[in-house]
Amino acid sequence: MARAAMKLVANAIVLAALLTMSAIPAGAKVQVDFNPEIDFSKYKTFAYIGGVENLVMLQLNPELISNRVHRAVTRELTAKGLREVNPEENPDLVVRYWANSSTQINVSAMTNFGPYGAYVGSYWGFLYETVTATSQREGSLLLDLIDPRRKDLVWRLYVIRKITNVDKAWKQADQDFTKGFDRYPPSPKEIAAKRKERLEHKPKDEPSR
Repeated sequence: MARAAMKLVANAIVLAALLTMSAIPAGAKVQVDFNPEIDFSKYKTFAYIGGVENLVMLQLNPELISNRVHRAVTRELTAKGLREVNPEENPDLVVRYWANSSTQINVSAMTNFGPYGAYVGSYWGFLYETVTATSQREGSLLLDLIDPRRKDLVWRLYVIRKITNVDKAWKQADQDFTKGFDRYPPSPKEIAAKRKERLEHKPKDEPSR
């Protein structure tokens, strides 16, 4: 189990160097995952708590990435009717991201995720494995919406892009954010499909019923 969990972490943390670099549009992957048992209408406020970066290879500025992620998340969630508050104001959701360049994957598996876990086990592991980035020229972003009262992940955005130029990425990455948040909150059809998917792909550590 420990080895499988480490593999999951290593495979997925690959996601956000793209926020300050350009990419090949055809190589982009944008997917979302979510808990189909959550009532998303109850979430009215959110707080941004920053991210986890392992971007040594590309010498990217973590503060620049964090600011851009913050602006994009605020734009998308406020457009959905949510209000941003400070982390100390008991938000309904906290927002965190993982950023990485793919050559740093092995290092990333040992990173510190702060007060909230990596959330790569259980049902979240299935989609997580389908968006892995293996090329040394890929960067990736993984954005989490976490319910702090439940201390549980409720919605996740995956973005992976091939890196071609470290100076021209944000325009495309920003479009990827909008594309992903078009699916927040999930529609009834998406919820039904996700429930079916989770029944068909049970966690390896959970026995079938």
